[in-house]
Amino acid sequence: MNKIKILSLLLLTIPGLSYGFGTGVSTYPIMLDKKFISGEFTGITSTGGGVGVQGRYTQRLNSKTIIDAGIGMSGGERTSRLFAGADFEIYPDYQNQPRVSVKTTFENAEEFDVRRNTIGVAPTISKGFSFWGHEAYPFASLPYRVSLDSDNNTYQTQANLNLGITGALPFEGYKHLTGTLEASVKLKDSYSGIFMGISYPIN
Repeated sequence: MNKIKILSLLLLTIPGLSYGFGTGVSTYPIMLDKKFISGEFTGITSTGGGVGVQGRYTQRLNSKTIIDAGIGMSGGERTSRLFAGADFEIYPDYQNQPRVSVKTTFENAEEFDVRRNTIGVAPTISKGFSFWGHEAYPFASLPYRVSLDSDNNTYQTQANLNLGITGALPFEGYKHLTGTLEASVKLKDSYSGIFMGISYPIN
C-alpha cells in the first residue's frame, strides 16, 4: 500500500471528520461505475468559521447521474454534519458546449449549537480545458438551500456562489489522483470558505 493510499485512508478514519462543504468531484468526467474516496481540507472564513477535514465517497451510477456522500466535523461554530447529494447532467461537455447539471443535496448539521436539516439544489456549469498540456475542469455553481430548525419549526434560505477546478494531479507517479480546489462566497445567510481535496479511485 503506497503512502497516498495510506494518507487517504487516514483522512477518512480520523475521529470527527468534517463539513460536507464544497462541490467535490461531481463535475469531473468520472467513468461509468467508477468510485472515488476523497480526503478534503475545509476552511470557513466567515462568522463561526474554523478549519477541518472531511471524507467523501463519490460514484457514477449511469451516464447522467453521479452520487456522493460523506461525514464530518470541524472547529468553529459549524461543528459536524452528514451529507449526501446527486448530480444530474442536463447537457454534456461536448465541443464548445459546457457541461450543465443540477446537484441536489441533503445535510444534517450542527451549526451554532442548533441541529439543522438542509435540502438544496445547485445549478452547475463546467468545461474541460488544457492548461500547459494538462486537462482540468473549471466549474461554477449557485447552491440554494432551505435549512430547517426542527426544535422551533423555523426555516432559513441560504445561497452561495462556488467557483473551483478539478483535474488529475500533474505529477509523475500521482496522475491517478484527482485534485480539487474550490472557493465559496456567501450570498445570503450562509458562509464563505476555501476547500481543497485529493480523490483516490477505487473499483
